[in-house]
Amino acid sequence: MRVAAFNVENLFDRVKAFNDETLNTHNDILDAHAALNKLFEKKLYSSTDKTKMLELMGKLGILNKDEGPFVWLRKIRGKIVVRPRKGSVRIEANGREDWVGWLELKTAPVDEKAITMTARMIRDMSADVLALVEIESRPVLIDFHDLIYAPLSGHRYKHMMVIDGNDRRGIDVGIMANDGFSIPSMRSHVDEEHNDKKVFSRDCPEYILETPGGEKIAVLPNHFKSKYGGNNKASRDKREAQAQFTARYYERLLADGIENVIVLGDLNDTPDSNELRPLLNTSLREVTEHPAFTEFEFFASTGDRGIGTLGSGADSKKIDYILLSPALWAKVQRGGIFRKGIYTASGRWQMYEELTKTHYAASDHHGIWVDLDLT
Repeated sequence: MRVAAFNVENLFDRVKAFNDETLNTHNDILDAHAALNKLFEKKLYSSTDKTKMLELMGKLGILNKDEGPFVWLRKIRGKIVVRPRKGSVRIEANGREDWVGWLELKTAPVDEKAITMTARMIRDMSADVLALVEIESRPVLIDFHDLIYAPLSGHRYKHMMVIDGNDRRGIDVGIMANDGFSIPSMRSHVDEEHNDKKVFSRDCPEYILETPGGEKIAVLPNHFKSKYGGNNKASRDKREAQAQFTARYYERLLADGIENVIVLGDLNDTPDSNELRPLLNTSLREVTEHPAFTEFEFFASTGDRGIGTLGSGADSKKIDYILLSPALWAKVQRGGIFRKGIYTASGRWQMYEELTKTHYAASDHHGIWVDLDLT
């Protein structure tokens, strides 16, 4: 059977900054959005905080109005900013308790060609079990499958499961599985808390699958906290807590007699990071380290192995994972990274012919897959 993971960065509606061809990078917008929301959450606003807020609001195009090119300033109660007809714009609130609101990223429909690229990526990876990251909801996944994927591929997945997570933008994790598989149980961890805060940015669901041959396999798709907004201590601590809790679930599954366990998805950090250590120091092993993992490009010009799964594909961009329990590690037949629907200006890998512009890409993330002798 083939297992794969792919961060699709939304199926039909994507953060608008991702789709703007005139931007050199969308990171500036995302970083400014994260930094401003972080300042908004402070209990008290210092004069330095207020100056920085105004600077970021100017950068995001919301200094003089609530709507910018890529964001909305949502205000429910109280007043955060005063924009007088004469004089300078100023921050009115003195802390989080003075107002209710937030900064919201605008979304826009994904380009039709990009949606098609996503469907082609999924078709050509040909996974029996596919973990998807950053999908809007189960109804959206079903619409994508029925209206886009199935007509394009001539193939239908039997199971499409998504549990709503903690991200209010509606970016969740889920799985699709072929006919012949069953999902006898599912378990959510959206309510887990650490230091009085939700552990998971989205969720770490546990799906217990039964293969056509009667084997049980636990699949834990994941999407850890992003580094956008400066990768501050709070972000690092949150990712580390997510790794710790996921490791606990893994150990519990082993103790319960389930030998076949896979943790996979976008963990938003590299294998050498301290934040992922609680998870990577278990008996789980990362599939790119297996001798049979051979189907990926070696980037001779940079000396990289080419195991990166984001952007350029460099080793330093390795943030998407398939982690296998010892029982499954022994059953690996081959594995690789699938890149054809991801844009490369330098021609580092072969792309689909229609992929002529950045915003036609299926995602910034590459697909990762493994074949297991398990049916």
